[in-house]
Amino acid sequence: MKRTIVEFIIMVAIAVTVFVGLRSSVQTYVVYGPSMLPNFTDEQRLLVNKIVYNFHEPRRGDVIIFHPPESSQASYIKRVIGLPGETVDIEDGVVHIHKEDGSLLVLDEPYVREVANRPYKGLLIPEDRYFVLGDNRNNTNDSRSGWTAPRESIVGQAWLSIWPPDKWGLAANYPLQEQVASAADE
Repeated sequence: MKRTIVEFIIMVAIAVTVFVGLRSSVQTYVVYGPSMLPNFTDEQRLLVNKIVYNFHEPRRGDVIIFHPPESSQASYIKRVIGLPGETVDIEDGVVHIHKEDGSLLVLDEPYVREVANRPYKGLLIPEDRYFVLGDNRNNTNDSRSGWTAPRESIVGQAWLSIWPPDKWGLAANYPLQEQVASAADE
């Protein structure tokens, strides 16, 4: 009898530990609206990695889920384009990153179906803030509206698509940091 009680207590402790561990590291997210088409569709369900940014800062090309700086209740999903200390311009649909060291990075964005149809001239991105854009550049509320995503409001990185079945797999994050490295080599 005593052994059964001890085993039960151990089993409950393990279950609670697993539950708390999962809730603090992974979260589900439902995409609402067309702002990330064609890569993420309305009502698509994702798993969000909530601990990845404990190990490194958000990187250019990451798809993040964050609480918007506006008064909206729903979280946003957007792609990180500009990092703190940079400025972002868009000319003829092409994104130009003016880096802190004075260099210019022109992004190759294979995930965008239609480029932005209006030019944009950005300001310096503040410390602990990120310039984010929707992949559907002509139908999204993003940093071109005058706000940036605060670091403390980032929930995590889109990790896995779990619904619908035809979208199962890794989320469409693109390693745009590689473009930075290859541009520096030229």
